[in-house]
Amino acid sequence: MIVAFSVAPSGASSSDSVHEAVASAVRVVRESGLPNRTSSMFTEIEGEWDDVMDVVKRATEAVGRYGSRVSLVLKADIRPGHTGEITGKVERLERAIERQAEGGAAAQ
Repeated sequence: MIVAFSVAPSGASSSDSVHEAVASAVRVVRESGLPNRTSSMFTEIEGEWDDVMDVVKRATEAVGRYGSRVSLVLKADIRPGHTGEITGKVERLERAIERQAEGGAAAQ
């Protein structure tokens, strides 16, 4: 499965900038050893259900130290029997874009 999640603190002890809290969460993800990628809004992680959810839980707990509440947004792609999809999906998308660009150029 692939999970894309975003976690941020809120509450009395949080500040306007959440980068330190998010850094704590991303560190948990990276230290997990599972395939992962972080963008400006989400962190993606790939693995087995229990492993991924454990990392999300620990990342959320790490952020919890920065405020009295935590906001967690999570989206999951659950596809048993498939691995390497964190990069495979993007590679297939890029190939499709290239084919479309080539087709568009040939049509002109």
